[in-house]
Order: sequence, then C-alpha cells, then structure tokens
Amino acid sequence: MKRNENKWRPFLKRNKKNQGKKSHVPQRLDFLFFIVFLLFSVLIVRLADLQINQKDKFTSIIQSGQKSTVLEGAPRGEIYDSKGKLLVANEAKQAVIFTRSPGMTAEDIRETSAKIVDLIKIDADELTERDLKDYWLSDKDNFDKAAKQLTNDDKVDNHGERLSESLLYGKIVKKVSKDDIQLNEEDQKRATVFKKINAAAALQPVIVKNKDVTMEEIAKVGENAATIPGISTGLDWDRSYPEDLQIKTILGKVSSEKQGLPEDKLEQYLDKGYALNDRVGLSYLEESYEDSLRGKKGESEVVIDKNQKIVSKKEVKPSEKGDNLVLTLDLEFQKKVEDITKSYYNSLISAGKANYSEGAYVVVTEPKTGNILAMVGLGKDPETGKLSDDALGTYNKAFVPGSSIKAATVMAGYEKGVIKGNQTMTDEPLLFDGGLTKSSLFNHYSSIPLNTEQALEVSSNVYMMKIAMKMIGVEYTPNLSLPYRVDLFDQLRGTYELFGLGTSTGLDLPQETTGIVNKTYKDKNGNFIPGIMGAALDLSFGNYDTYSAMQLNQYVSTVANDGKRVAPHIVKGIYDTKDDGELGGVKKELEPKVMNEIKNRDSEFRTIKNGMERVVTGPMGTGHALQGTAYQVAAKTGTAETPISDPKNKNRTIDLINSSIVGYAPADDPKIAVSVILPHITDDDSGANAAILRDIVNAYAELQKK
Repeated sequence: MKRNENKWRPFLKRNKKNQGKKSHVPQRLDFLFFIVFLLFSVLIVRLADLQINQKDKFTSIIQSGQKSTVLEGAPRGEIYDSKGKLLVANEAKQAVIFTRSPGMTAEDIRETSAKIVDLIKIDADELTERDLKDYWLSDKDNFDKAAKQLTNDDKVDNHGERLSESLLYGKIVKKVSKDDIQLNEEDQKRATVFKKINAAAALQPVIVKNKDVTMEEIAKVGENAATIPGISTGLDWDRSYPEDLQIKTILGKVSSEKQGLPEDKLEQYLDKGYALNDRVGLSYLEESYEDSLRGKKGESEVVIDKNQKIVSKKEVKPSEKGDNLVLTLDLEFQKKVEDITKSYYNSLISAGKANYSEGAYVVVTEPKTGNILAMVGLGKDPETGKLSDDALGTYNKAFVPGSSIKAATVMAGYEKGVIKGNQTMTDEPLLFDGGLTKSSLFNHYSSIPLNTEQALEVSSNVYMMKIAMKMIGVEYTPNLSLPYRVDLFDQLRGTYELFGLGTSTGLDLPQETTGIVNKTYKDKNGNFIPGIMGAALDLSFGNYDTYSAMQLNQYVSTVANDGKRVAPHIVKGIYDTKDDGELGGVKKELEPKVMNEIKNRDSEFRTIKNGMERVVTGPMGTGHALQGTAYQVAAKTGTAETPISDPKNKNRTIDLINSSIVGYAPADDPKIAVSVILPHITDDDSGANAAILRDIVNAYAELQKK
C-alpha cells in the first residue's frame, strides 16, 4: 500500500498548489453565451419584421406567381467577300411580338387575338381548313356543339378504353362542317393571329406582325401592354443582298419565322435547343455554316401570376448577332469572270452553235490553298434560250470532258509501271477484231512516233489507249481482239480519283456530284455487254465517265501541286462582330485540307507539266490561243463527241461536242487554276474554251497589280 501512496503523492501535491488559482474557463463560456444571445435576438427581430411589417409585400409576391426567363430571337451573322464587301446582310424591321403565357387556353388565345386585331392592322394569311376549324372550336359554345355529336363509341378505342384528350379533339375536329367555318374577313384576321399564338410553346415569343409596322402601332402596343399581357414590340430581320449576285444560289436561303424548322431535320435541331419557329439555314452556305451564323438569343424576364398569366416582361440580356462568314471569292474578280464567260457563250448562241447547249461552267481556284476565287454557271433555257444563274452547276452537274483529263491517264501508266519517263510510242489508227477502228483526231492514216510530252501537246488518243492496253498486259497488233479485262476500268479510275475525278473533292458545300461512273459491265444474262472493252479505251482519253467543272479544277490543281490534292473551299474564315456591328476579327481561319498526295513522282509530274506547257507553246499544240497571256499558261484542251437525239425527230441524231479546257498559271509557280466546260455545242472552231481561260488569267493578273 505504501508503494501506491508514493506513486500518487506528486500529483496530489500539484493539485493542492493549483487550488488557490482562479480558472479562466467560466469567463470564456459566459462570453460565448452572450454572443449566441445577441444572434438569436437579431434573428427574432428579423423574423418579426418579415412576418409582421413585410407580410403584405411577400403575400403579394406569392400571389403574383413567379419569374421566368424568355429567350428572344437573334439576328444571323452576315456574309462577306474576301475583301470585306457585304454580300448577305440583315435588314432590320420593327415587329409586334407576343409571348404566350403558360396558362393560356384556346379561349384565352381567341380573346387575345381579337384584341390584337382591334389594336393593329393585320392581313389575313392563307389558312388551311384545319386552321379555320381550330379557330372555330376555340369558342366554348362551338366546341360543346361539336363535342355533343360524338357517340359513346367515338370516345373509346377498340379495347373500350377512353381516348386521350388529343385523340378526342381530333374526332371533334371531324365533326366541324365546312358551313361552320365560313368566316368573315375580320374573323379570318383573328384566326391568323390565333394560329400563330396557338402554335407557340409556353413562354415562346412569336412574331405577330413584321411588315409595315407603323410608329402609331408601336405606340398603341406600348399603351396596351397591361391589357394584353405578353404583347411587346421589338426588331425582326430579313436577309438582304446589297450586291447584284450571280452566286446568290450558293449563298443559300433561310427559313421564315412562319416556316420555322424544316420537317426533315426537326429532331436534329430540337436536340440542339432550337425552338419550332426558329429561323435556320435551309440550303448551301446558310445551311452548311448554320452553327456559326446562328445568333445567341437574348433573355427577357417575365413575371407570371398565380393564374399562369404574364404580368410583366423586361429585357435582362440583349441578343447577340451570329458570327460572320468571309468567303474566298473576290466579288470584283467574280463579276469579271461572269462577264467573260457570258460574252463568249452569247457569241456561241448568236452563231447558232449552242442551240442544244444547257449552259457554260467555269471554276477558278488557288491550287495551293483550295481557295475558290470564282465559280460561274450559266444555265440556258432550252425553249427560250434565256440565261440564268446556275453557279450550283459548277459542282452538281457532270459532263464528259474529253482529252482534258489525259494527264491523269499518263500518271496511271506511271503508277502501274507500264511507261517510264518521256517514253515514245507510235500514234497510228488502231484496227480491232470485227472492223472497229479508233484513232486520234489529228491522225487518221499515218504512223507518228510521239513521246509523252508530245502526246499531251497534240492530244493523242492512241497514246492513251496504248497505255490502257499495257495495263492489262496487251501490246497492240492489227486486228487485235481485246480480252474482257474490265478491271481496266478500276485501274484507271483508281488513279483518276487521286486527282479528284469521279470522287468527292471535299468541297465545303452540300449536294456535290461525284460524276457518273458506269460500273455495269454485263447484261442481265451475265454476258459482257458488247463493246464494253472499247468503252474502257474511251475512258482512257476522257470519252466515257462524266465530271463536274469543280472536279476538273481539282484535277488540274493537283497537277500544278505536283500530286497534292487540296479540297476546294469557298469559306475563308469565321469572323466576329465589332461593337458597331461591322465585321470584326477572325475567330477561325480555314486551313487548306489535303485530301491525298501522289508521292515520289516529281520527275513524272515534270514530264506531264512540260507536255501541258507544250499544249500552249509547241508547234502542234492545241492551245495556241493562250500564247501572249500575262502569265505563261500550262493547259490541256478537251473535245468529247456527245451526239443527241433530235428533240423534234427521235430518228435523227444531232452531232454535238463538249468543249473543255483546264490550265494553271504561271506555269513555273502556279497561283491560279481554271477549268471550263461548254457542253453540247456544235463545234469549238472559235476556240471559246481557250479564249475564256486566256481572258480569266489576264483579269487575274490585272487584279494582282491592284
């Protein structure tokens, strides 16, 4: 026990010493309790103030309902040419707008529509029978009258279950007769407004009127905003075109507020947060760049009372205009190319050489970037001969081009290893088994040795056919019977596609054609179609498949680029808007897109380019008209025989040709590539194709001097 007492003795001594000292803990607790008391006192005073002094205020807020946010429409971005000239603008206009309350019934909409028609001038729309029936049924007495005509069987489905309200309403609509909906002029106006509001979702603004809204009407709307909750004034816009544009179709169209979202893409837009009556791009650039051109909606705060009716509306965030597009087109140069093309094509019409022609198509690009500098399409009415804008035809219409594609055939020979360097072969009439003869246009009788460059210079069909025959292991001998090696089509087309022929160019516009490529080689009985191998030889010199002017341009650009195929594009970049509404700085610049590259063929491309330069400078070149241009041009002409049946006599054939040309300049450092197609003309003796290319190159040179 003594050991234990000794163990605790030091602690007991310390405890006795501390007994005389005062503890600080009670003082801290007292201070803490005091702070808590003050906080509770403040809270009690505040609660008393809220419950007694401000009771009426908060009761009013509860009774008035709630605040909600309404999204307001926003103007689209605008479209400019490469120099900043405005091509597509927004024309602002005053509008009367109505925002539908969540609690609006058909009767409420009917009553509101009548008030609006009494307040401002409204023109009646062309209403469908269903529109008129919906308006007639919005009157309770009319609704009850029609509903009473339903039998008990009408109200249930095949299983005896009661129909939903929407299905019942559909049956009630059928009970409304045509006599019931014979509305007078004023009721048709009310029905017009009713239709617009009824189609809107809750808290969705709709345009009631946006044409010829007067200052008096704006004042009236402001004065009556309290008696017609949800009505307001604002700005709407229309697309306008400050310049007279031939390329207007390429720019595209925008839906009206009445049209709203297109039916075929409804779900797609709704998933992105669009409203049913939002305006969107319907075609071409407006559609392709919808995400950029679309504006950012503004916000308004609306107060809704306990009956779900709008009490007030106030803008809290303004709408923002969408981003702008700047195109690669230079409007001044575009118009010059239009004038050049139209001038020569009108000359063909005047000379009676284009009676059966459907138009003229020209594309001008920068080969290294793919920037489209001009695209001109002239459509000709076959009955009246009147010309119209068909710029879309430059990439969605395809024609047999003729010899202009022979550079691609030469490259196919290199790719397959059947020719090398500047190889010489004999141009001679080719006689096949069965009496079929094929020859070059310049040589129907002789045997002329030609190297690759000369073959391009004189446009030798035979040189290209011999390349094709070598690709299937055949050397020409008189009275040759060609084997059915239809894989030749695929071999040639495989290389053609590397140049953009017979495939998508990667163009940033929708609905591009890839041309017409026939891949049917046998009849329904499984036998090879007679003459199919002759068609394969025709393919080798451009007289079988069809291509667009855009594809031909990419093809010659690929030659200019030594095998690098760059996608053509018409949009240079996406730009923002300055505070003053003018074009702002670049947000995104479109970089050149390389589709593919023919590699390790530098010397082969040099041979091909030399041949295309000889087309212009050589003693037998088919493009002598291109001599003396501002820049040295490399080119390849084309003439395809395209006979048609006489529209007035199906038993008579009319001999016609497609005249084409492709080229680039300067030949030693290409800055511009041009393709021209003049389909179904009687002859190209006037050299209109080369003249168009020559004048375009000169116009480009003049523009560069500026």
